[in-house]
Amino acid sequence: MTEWLDILAHEAFWVAVLRIATPLIFGTLGVLLCERAGVLNLGIEGILVAGAFSGWLAVYLGLPLWGGVAVAALTGAAFGLLHAALTVGLALSQHVAGLGITLLATALSYYGYRVSFPKVSTPPTITPFAPLQEWGIPVLSGQTALTWLALACVPLLAWWLQATPAGLALRMVGENPQAAEGQGISVARTRTAAIVAGSALMGVAGSFLTLSAFNAFFFNMVNGRGWICVALVVFASWRPGKALLGALLFAFFDALQLRLQQAGSSALPYQLYLMLPYALSILALIVVARKASYPQALMKPYRKGER
Repeated sequence: MTEWLDILAHEAFWVAVLRIATPLIFGTLGVLLCERAGVLNLGIEGILVAGAFSGWLAVYLGLPLWGGVAVAALTGAAFGLLHAALTVGLALSQHVAGLGITLLATALSYYGYRVSFPKVSTPPTITPFAPLQEWGIPVLSGQTALTWLALACVPLLAWWLQATPAGLALRMVGENPQAAEGQGISVARTRTAAIVAGSALMGVAGSFLTLSAFNAFFFNMVNGRGWICVALVVFASWRPGKALLGALLFAFFDALQLRLQQAGSSALPYQLYLMLPYALSILALIVVARKASYPQALMKPYRKGER
């Protein structure tokens, strides 16, 4: 217990928690946006990989860091448009289409890396975002601009969903698309816009890994974060504020297991520490998800005129 208290007392631990949570915040908000419109986007894992690679490659080739973030967002939006064409335009299975997007985006990214750097044994590096130390705010002062952007997106998305006509239209499409169509709202356009915008956020989440957390792209760096984001949306009951809480909770467990491994004073095998954030997050998900109120039209294809 003393070991845990020592870890929690250090500001560096909480800086790490917020840093680990940042891509989860972007990714979870992206999934939430898609699902509030009634579409499950399982392409997030591949979109994270594509965003990480395209953003990093753009900066490596000479674009500024924010240019790399923009490229990653556009890459995510492009895969989101493909996902929308399959699930909204053709009304195909959202599960199959999402998994197909993940496989396609991941394979294209790895192929692009091999073609771009055929004779490189170690990944080339870039100069990533620097922490904004001049702000002088504890915990936040050790973060980069992308973390500040992620935190700003949470209240912004919550306000947009609850207080704007466009947000109301999106929520209505996710709950009752027939009623939305009756009010003159295009279900197809609304869902497509939500998927594209949500996928762009997923691309930005991927770019954080290569442009802020690290300074290079390497295989398997996403490491299941996309699937965690899908679970966090359920944990959050499709609410941006709770999504932030869920991302921080998982990041807390992840940062804790890393510190416990580094301490090395326990006789427990390291695999138990690796399992800790996932096991505790699953437990929290089970407790919360039983009372979650999901969008009623989620995963239900809509064809105009059908009842």
